[in-house]
Amino acid sequence: MSTKTDTVAKKGYDVEEIRAQFPILKELVHGKPLVYFDNAATSQKPRRVIKAESAYYATINANVHRGVHTLSTKATEAQEAARETARAQINAKHAHEVIFTSGTTASINLAATSLGQLLLKKGDEVVISGMEHHSNIVPWQLACERHSAVLKVIPITDSGEWDLKQVPFSERTRILAISHVSNTLGTINPVKKLIAQAKKKGIVTVVDGAQAAPHLRIDVQDLGADLYAFSGHKAYGPTGTGVLYGREELLERMPPWQGGGEMIETVTLGKSTWAKLPFKFEAGTPHIAGIIGLGEAIRWMQDYDLGAMAAHERALLEYATKELLAIEGLRIIGTAKEKVGVISFVIDGVHHYDLGTLLDQQGIAVRTGHHCTQPLMDRFGVSGTTRASFACFNTIDEVDALVAGVTKGAKMLR
Repeated sequence: MSTKTDTVAKKGYDVEEIRAQFPILKELVHGKPLVYFDNAATSQKPRRVIKAESAYYATINANVHRGVHTLSTKATEAQEAARETARAQINAKHAHEVIFTSGTTASINLAATSLGQLLLKKGDEVVISGMEHHSNIVPWQLACERHSAVLKVIPITDSGEWDLKQVPFSERTRILAISHVSNTLGTINPVKKLIAQAKKKGIVTVVDGAQAAPHLRIDVQDLGADLYAFSGHKAYGPTGTGVLYGREELLERMPPWQGGGEMIETVTLGKSTWAKLPFKFEAGTPHIAGIIGLGEAIRWMQDYDLGAMAAHERALLEYATKELLAIEGLRIIGTAKEKVGVISFVIDGVHHYDLGTLLDQQGIAVRTGHHCTQPLMDRFGVSGTTRASFACFNTIDEVDALVAGVTKGAKMLR
């Protein structure tokens, strides 16, 4: 390990001990050691999360809440333990305020569908920001179309931050839907401040926390959010898992968004009544193995000092920013003062797809394209970027490999 990496590790964080828990980091790509910098898309999984999901299928594999036999009871207990783990992680008041979904996309679609039905009338307004992921744009567009409402947008500054002087609240604003952290820019947004402004006006707030969950301490009570969504697969957990936190009083008022088994209290051919929270919003058989794995991923993170993890990632970000900016013609898109470990960049005369392909040949995984934020790309006048996103297991040595790869690629492609 290099001296630079040792320096980071001596600050109370043993990155090599962390890396040893991720089996995939031993893989070779094109004969080269894997350098994985696509964590904002999907993070890798520690061994104990993989084992927890596998163990469900090997030793339990029964449905939840629907049987009196032993395996069903074990499955139910394991899933509900994961719910309590998620509750504690985000400091929700009650476990029944935690709804399991297939991910942030499903959580926001649930919110948009149900809140649209509850709150929106013709001429009402939904406010989002110009840096939102498509999953926090399209569901609100659909809701506005269904209810003849209007979608309004908080503009973005040149540094990649909200322009808080131009927040388009009005007496018709009913919903504010915003991201805690930008998946493309890495910007940490002042969500608590904007939520407080919205609450004074009686506006319901929805937060996309997909990129915040693996990097920040989340306290939904402190933030004041009415709804808060995040995915398991970006926070060291399985794909196909997610959480929608909802304030109890609001969830009680919201209509269900899907019908089926588990979400009902009674069913007749004429009418049905709904189950109590959280099951009112959990129709059908859930991804039980994945939820158990999600619970284990959260417990894995809880076993470490999140502050030390954040400091490690911040050191990677600062070092990578300095080294990449030394490359001729390279420009970073998104220079907010507060960021998580995400760097999106463009290079004069170099297409991001070509650069990403050349990096892959060197075993380096980055994301290229618009990152499901086409309006944001339009704002900055680019078709796409190369994005490197860091996790707790990445090292300074890997950043050096990235910088060397980008330097080599730029020379070849110009």
